[in-house]
Amino acid sequence: MDINNIIAVTNKFLVEEFEANPEAITPEANMKSTLDLDSLDYIDMVVVIEDNFGFKVNPEDFQAIVTFQDFYGYVASRVQQKELV
Repeated sequence: MDINNIIAVTNKFLVEEFEANPEAITPEANMKSTLDLDSLDYIDMVVVIEDNFGFKVNPEDFQAIVTFQDFYGYVASRVQQKELV
């Protein structure tokens, strides 16, 4: 799966599952403030990521994610690791 597919799938579930404004989802935007996430939302996001991309998420991985670009990069690297196995 290439980065453009990852971004498309990710943005789709952010809009559908988290009622995000599609225009607000830009690579440099702060993910937490744009989506107004609380700790329960992060748990929901872990489930959605695992369902859509087929890898286990470590909740502590989110500590390093600030922007949507960080998030896309994280998902892309985990998808790539999964595909290499």
